[in-house]
Amino acid sequence: MDTKPLSIPMDPNISFSKDDCPITPDEVARMRHVPYREAIGSLMYTSVGTHPDISFAVSTLSQFLDNPGQAHWEAMKRVFRYILGTKDWGLAFGERKEGLEGYTDADGASQEHRRAILGCAFLIDGGAVSWSSRKQELVTLSTAEAEYVAATHAAKEGIWLCNFIGEVFTPFTDPTTLYCNNQSAVAIATNGNFHARTKHINIHYHFICFVIENGSLTLVYCPTDDMTANILTKALPNSKAKHFAASLGLSRVPTQV
Repeated sequence: MDTKPLSIPMDPNISFSKDDCPITPDEVARMRHVPYREAIGSLMYTSVGTHPDISFAVSTLSQFLDNPGQAHWEAMKRVFRYILGTKDWGLAFGERKEGLEGYTDADGASQEHRRAILGCAFLIDGGAVSWSSRKQELVTLSTAEAEYVAATHAAKEGIWLCNFIGEVFTPFTDPTTLYCNNQSAVAIATNGNFHARTKHINIHYHFICFVIENGSLTLVYCPTDDMTANILTKALPNSKAKHFAASLGLSRVPTQV
């Protein structure tokens, strides 16, 4: 491939919407022969298996499968150019002896569907073993609510991982730490800090309160600059993208001689 590699999978200064979709018959005809679905399938396989750093880009571009436009196709090619530049990266484990830990984050309603983007990642000894980037199923009324809902989904994934690892290896004796970068969401989950502005939250999102109370999980505040799941909720500039990719355990794999 003779194209130039890029350092980030998605330009943080560009937003995508249905306004970028083809409207005229000529535009529709031009995009009809573009292998957009096939490209999404290839990228999805990569993001699920080895490249959590492209999960947000793939999730965003997947929203336009039915009617992709030229802008979406150019963004797709950008992701491939990023992969070209990071094809020798792999997930590494063991650099930090910290057991199982999780990170949860939610981006505000920055996209036209007005739903927050949920991002969560679980690491074992410094390497990611589970990650997710997708839009939430409801429109939340505040940042704290979006973060609280994201933490609940992350908690369910964390409990499943604990049970699975406990069956295969040795059961965990200590609570799993889940990091969240919103102090209001942490307060709601840990202190039962309910009030008029949160009473509308559906009861099944309060599952996280139960798992914290029974000692399965500990929710801890984490500053945004250290929030590993940040890369799963938005497009980031070069320095932050590299920092959080490394935090997920992605690093250059030594070339075999």
